[in-house]
Amino acid sequence: MTLNATIAKVTNRIEERSAPLRERYLDRMRRAAEEGPRRAHLTCGNQAHAYAAMGDDKSSLADSRAPNIGIVSAYNDMLSAHQPFEKYPDIIRNAARAQGGTAQVAGGVPAMCDGVTQGQVGMELSLFSRDVIALATGIALSHNVFDSAIYLGVCDKIVPGLVMGAATFGYIPGIFLPAGPMTSGLPNDEKSKVRQQFANGEVGRDALMKAEMASYHGPGTCTFYGTANSNQMLMEFMGLHLPGASFVNPNTPLRDALTVAGTERALEITALGNDYRPVCDILDAKAFVNGIVGLMATGGSTNLVLHLPAMARAAGIALELQDFDEISNAVPLMAKVYPNGLADVNHFHAAGGLSYMIGQLLSEGLLHEDVKTVAGDGLSLYTQEPKLDAGRVTYIPGAGASLNEKILRPASDPFQKTGGLQQLNGNLGHGMMKISAVDPSRHVIEAKARIFHDQDDVKKAFKAGEFTEDTIVVVRFQGPSANGMPELHSLTPTLAVLQDRGLKVALVTDGRMSGASGKVPSAIHVSPEAVNGGPLARVRDGDLIRLDAVKGTIDCLASDFDNREPVTADMTDNGHGVGRELFDVFRKNVGLASNGAAVVV
Repeated sequence: MTLNATIAKVTNRIEERSAPLRERYLDRMRRAAEEGPRRAHLTCGNQAHAYAAMGDDKSSLADSRAPNIGIVSAYNDMLSAHQPFEKYPDIIRNAARAQGGTAQVAGGVPAMCDGVTQGQVGMELSLFSRDVIALATGIALSHNVFDSAIYLGVCDKIVPGLVMGAATFGYIPGIFLPAGPMTSGLPNDEKSKVRQQFANGEVGRDALMKAEMASYHGPGTCTFYGTANSNQMLMEFMGLHLPGASFVNPNTPLRDALTVAGTERALEITALGNDYRPVCDILDAKAFVNGIVGLMATGGSTNLVLHLPAMARAAGIALELQDFDEISNAVPLMAKVYPNGLADVNHFHAAGGLSYMIGQLLSEGLLHEDVKTVAGDGLSLYTQEPKLDAGRVTYIPGAGASLNEKILRPASDPFQKTGGLQQLNGNLGHGMMKISAVDPSRHVIEAKARIFHDQDDVKKAFKAGEFTEDTIVVVRFQGPSANGMPELHSLTPTLAVLQDRGLKVALVTDGRMSGASGKVPSAIHVSPEAVNGGPLARVRDGDLIRLDAVKGTIDCLASDFDNREPVTADMTDNGHGVGRELFDVFRKNVGLASNGAAVVV
């Protein structure tokens, strides 16, 4: 199939824009690779420190040219998505030994959960944790004794941070091994209904707790299609997972076999063998375009519009928001997974999942087939499904047709002809909106503004009965420089109640929303942010605002808007408490949200 003209045009533009940056990056990677296996350059004393605790593996590490894998893990046993990683190092070490190699846990990276910190002060550290994860990955790999790396991470900021670190050490081959989603519990729409009932005072906290515990009930990622599961999709579309690895449940024979297979592949692709596949060669412009296509076709998380530019820059690729917009307009929405539909990711996987989607998109010329992946050359490898045969992974052709067209439709007959995200531009700046879960009747809203500088004040106004007409709720001073750009997902039940009462409501903010958000129209990531004098700082209570997701515009209609002085806010309380003191340097040096809100790249 001939490559779609828009996909070809956007890819060519990215390659041309990135050429100087990419050339410098690849030159650094090639020079690092030419030095050969890293531990060959360590002194005897250096090596003795590195191998002191390795027991029977010491001789393999010190005396032979057997490949050594560095494991970078986001394991902790508080977060369901990362708890399964506890036993991965043992599986990886044993699998490496069986093939004549070795593996060491190189280091850990932090993994915080936005579900735990949602609506809490700790959420103000969430976005910055991505850059901390990249830094921690760099520290883990700085010991310079690894021929390849295995990255263990799943959720919101963890995978992007690991990719940034992996790209920085791009001369080292690397494979991402996921943990998989938890089994299906209370359906997500039922959980959402109880949340709205609680917000409306119809049920008590006991009913809310029962619903939440029934939804988030075991090891693995949350089953809705938020940022964590969008990350897993991304790693498959970009060729950093083994085919079909994303949505296999934890603690199952197939999941463990995929971990073994990933370890064996990590040994095969080192510079010591004949299939050297460094990360720098995999993470090229085509891989990032494929990732954006996957994001749009699945109706994935808005957070990836922040993360992908930062990930790409670490690999010498310059992405701009125009790229996302044009790809979104060319790519059909093929999936309906909560919050875009009633199904969860387990249902999506059973219906044909990513292998079906990749096959469909390849057949329509919407993906680059000619890419390098950890599995081999060509994205068509990812149209296969993994199966168990005598305890080992084998591959069979994936589903040739959707097994449930209420969840997954062919690219030629999609749920909608364009992707799930819409860029917004106007006199309020640049923002974006996830439209895949918003009813088309709410794609255009014109209403008076109500201004807030704190999400808790929105909830107080709701409880006081102050929302009685169509309203656009503006929550400003929530950007990365102001307070770390927290997610404002805890506002969703409140605004959804107003919407269900028949009011037209929308949210406009320089903050973020969860990848699970979508029912309420939300213009997010508005940039430049208010604390830096952006247009949101000139909006006043009662101003008429028009949010038009059809035309892709967001404007304040006040006649004197452009001539107003921006308001300021007291940010002193944002600088301390729950570790915020430590991140002052991040707030002062973070880039624009439109460029990925990054600090370290």
